[in-house]
Amino acid sequence: MCHELAGFLTSITFVYEALPFAFPSPHQTTDNPAKAPVRLIAPKKLTLHPSTSRYTYTLIMEAQIEEWKHRAEALKPLNLKQIEPSLAELDAHLTLRSHIVGYTISDADTTVWQTIRANRVAHAYIKQNLMPNVCRWFRYIEEAYPQQAALPERPKEKAKDGEKQKDDGANYDIGLQDVGDGTGIVTRFPPEPSGYLHIGHAKAALLNDYFAHEKYKGTLILRFDDTNPIKEKQEFQDSIIEDLALMGIKADKVSYTSDYFQELYEFCVRMIKEGTAYADDTIQEKMRDERMNGVASARRDSSVEDNLARFEEMKKGSPEGLKWCIRAKMSVDNPNKAMRDPVIYRCSPEVHHRTGDTWKIYPTYDLCCPIVDSIEGVTHALRTTEYNDRDAQYQWFIKTLKLRGVYNWNFARLNFVRTLLSKRKLTKIVDSGLVTGWDDARMPTIRGIRRRGVTIPALREFILKQGPSKNIVMQDWFAFWATNKKHIDPIASRYTAVASAGKVTATITGAREGVITEEKDKHAKYTNLGKKKVVYSKSIILEQEDAASFAQDEEITLMNWGNAIVRNISHSINPLAQPSGLKTVTNLELELHLQGDVKKTSKKVHWLSTDQELVPVELVDYDYLITKDKLEEEDSLDDFLNKTTETRVQALADCNVAELKVDDIFQFDRKAFYRVDKAFKHGEPAVAFQIPRGK
Repeated sequence: MCHELAGFLTSITFVYEALPFAFPSPHQTTDNPAKAPVRLIAPKKLTLHPSTSRYTYTLIMEAQIEEWKHRAEALKPLNLKQIEPSLAELDAHLTLRSHIVGYTISDADTTVWQTIRANRVAHAYIKQNLMPNVCRWFRYIEEAYPQQAALPERPKEKAKDGEKQKDDGANYDIGLQDVGDGTGIVTRFPPEPSGYLHIGHAKAALLNDYFAHEKYKGTLILRFDDTNPIKEKQEFQDSIIEDLALMGIKADKVSYTSDYFQELYEFCVRMIKEGTAYADDTIQEKMRDERMNGVASARRDSSVEDNLARFEEMKKGSPEGLKWCIRAKMSVDNPNKAMRDPVIYRCSPEVHHRTGDTWKIYPTYDLCCPIVDSIEGVTHALRTTEYNDRDAQYQWFIKTLKLRGVYNWNFARLNFVRTLLSKRKLTKIVDSGLVTGWDDARMPTIRGIRRRGVTIPALREFILKQGPSKNIVMQDWFAFWATNKKHIDPIASRYTAVASAGKVTATITGAREGVITEEKDKHAKYTNLGKKKVVYSKSIILEQEDAASFAQDEEITLMNWGNAIVRNISHSINPLAQPSGLKTVTNLELELHLQGDVKKTSKKVHWLSTDQELVPVELVDYDYLITKDKLEEEDSLDDFLNKTTETRVQALADCNVAELKVDDIFQFDRKAFYRVDKAFKHGEPAVAFQIPRGK
């Protein structure tokens, strides 16, 4: 075989030079893959016929396929440092190719694709688009040849000794670069203090906390990105700190971008002097159009002296300075529009809530983020996929300013149906008076959903189950509230309430004389919650809906008491009701039948003795703020605002409810779970917010 192969090396060399699919040896010593020496492995049982160029061509293709199948083994280790050289080699090979070998899919593509896809570290790494050719090829094979790219089910990893198998639907082994033993990893959560934290922010905060403190033993920085004095307030800053504490997130360090205003100013001056930034007074609309269409600003080639003079006017906050901004000189027509000379400094005379009137110029997020991350020692900037296009911009600043490198990792933003997470739109809703404030139970803020009745452990569980996936999905609130229900069911005491409107008084015959009070478990299953009082007497009230469903002499079950037979039903007729002459039950006579079998009755109803101090309570339920699952860019918010989002029902509750405190969570039998928003006071009803159940 070796003799035959050597016999026509000349023809192989000739064909290699003519074919575009020659591949480099893994032992190449040149930086140019096109000039690298070739290593061929002849397929087993291959009969060589060097007499025709066709067979020479086939031989090379089959040898290359076998070679790449062999090299796929190097992509199997779950260690980024081990597989990164092989991925880089593959990326170089695919520079001008759609397939690894030849012009159609082969076993080389299938084997390498499946190897990468089965390796969670390799798969996570290429999804960051750090190797564009591999990423392009990977998506192409997946979309163009779905059957060939099918992947066998990935085997579950064995748990380490002494550890339970973690099966929460999230994969946190995402292949973060250079983590070492984990003690050197530094992440940051950089909220802008211009509003309250919402559930989307909660995901970013919890994931950064998870990687810093749970996955690894590193450091988490809470940095307030306080660079816009127009929108920011101390109130928002304080609320963010409180909400993070509620979620169990404790930063190792708290900092402020405003701490670095002097350094950022000096970096900007340096960029102007080095010709990588310039001053621009193009009006906003025109600048937007020019960036969109790849047109250079008329000020792009201004002299360094002119740019410095204009920046100085901006620093003074003079009328002339207010006309200008500073832009990074990146590109005019880069396909990635985030790279088209972004604004990095603007002039604003407003007083800053921390620095007062010291500064009249403020850096933008795009400039601050990479610089301050690098200065503060951040190793991994974890943020949502909406920043994908700005990663290149981020790295441009790192390279241009010769800063210590920082890795970018993006994860999907948490989106929910019929829910706004845009701070601008949420501010508009608050300002319009549609809600009572940022902590309104209809708002997706941390304070809003807590007021609605979510527990912090449920919030953490739901978000951490989503994991750091890059897949953007629209979540349904049902799953969120179902998670919460698992947490509140064991801690929610059971009580009884009857709607005040239309309540029906029933007289009980066969009951013991007088008023009887008994101690019952607050929760039939979780008896550790303690006892409650249940009052029995001959006079009770029931819901109108239940009473209207009773038939003469029907046997029903009074919950927590026993069976009773309906002996008499009194009605009144409302002539204005529709359908015409609708009957309303006014009174009932029930004969107690405690020896009856509760399993045989179809109607089991709640009730309250009138011989106790009934507690007035207002039951509040909420609907979504918007009527469309997802608002598109062209949609007007006003067109999809839900005008009726609140329902209030007056009810009477048992005497135990008088003892409930604000934030207590409980359940009214046959109704729902509730959170106490306002405790009962004599003369003032308690107010309870209904907690959605989920599926």
